[in-house]
Amino acid sequence: MLFTATFSEFYEQFKASLSDGTFAKLTFAKTIGNTELKNIFIRPVLDENELKLELKFRFQKEELFEIHTIDSAFERLLPFINNPFLSVILFTTEFDLTYKLNKKRAVRVTDQPPTFENANEVLLGYLNK
Repeated sequence: MLFTATFSEFYEQFKASLSDGTFAKLTFAKTIGNTELKNIFIRPVLDENELKLELKFRFQKEELFEIHTIDSAFERLLPFINNPFLSVILFTTEFDLTYKLNKKRAVRVTDQPPTFENANEVLLGYLNK
């Protein structure tokens, strides 16, 4: 089961937080069972003066890093929804947005007060240049 439509809406919120300079962190968490892949952390990086995303795949025994454009990262991350991750959390300076799948694989997106007071420093540096 692909979650393209619902995750696409969530990803648009992520892209908006990059554009408006409120993005702090994006994390894939809460796996199904004891999986080799534990988390995926997404953060902005500068690659030849272009804003891109670093995807850090944290496995039980190692970490792998990939650099993607903001749009290509969506295609790379989509297959991990429900396989093995049940939640993705977007942290911004305005709110925290949680994309969560329940046991029946129904999607629920909820927002909460922000965890972080400051946006990502790389992003702020890029936007303020």
